[in-house]
Amino acid sequence: MEGMDHALLLIDWQLGFDDVALWGGARNNPDAEGNALKLLMAWRAAGLPIFHIRHDSQSPDSALRLDKPSGAFKPAFVPRAGEFEIVKHVNSSFIGTTLETDLRELGVGKLTLAGLTTNHCVSTTVRMAGNLGFDVNLVGDACATFNRRAADGTVYPAQLVHDLSLANIDGEFCKVVSVEAALEAI
Repeated sequence: MEGMDHALLLIDWQLGFDDVALWGGARNNPDAEGNALKLLMAWRAAGLPIFHIRHDSQSPDSALRLDKPSGAFKPAFVPRAGEFEIVKHVNSSFIGTTLETDLRELGVGKLTLAGLTTNHCVSTTVRMAGNLGFDVNLVGDACATFNRRAADGTVYPAQLVHDLSLANIDGEFCKVVSVEAALEAI
């Protein structure tokens, strides 16, 4: 087992993302939550650092506001005592939060990430983590996203958006891995 220098970051596992129609009409990877929970259980069993990141939108109409029930964590992802909770207001989990300081104080150099959505908060956090010098594994099958409408009206299917998002960051900011590979690494 690796030392305490390997942390799990779980990004935006919030009830507001259950409203698929709100986010684009279709979502890929129905196994994302289950795969992320496998990671969470393994990190808990190993006693490794876990960071639960939650988005608190500043938009009054957003489903991802902490003052709305939809801003809450999905029940299986509620932090336990001793686990970190980070509240962010933008896509990056590092901007305006204590995340980098907390990781550095713990001596964490390696991050494993899973969350919602692949092309927004997950990608932004991965890019910044890589730029900050962290060794990042992104568990692609423990992430998901939604259909995206382009400026010209073209609707891109969620799986394509997910796949291209992973391809854009793999090898540059992180290593994209499967849940099985991530579990073998702890």
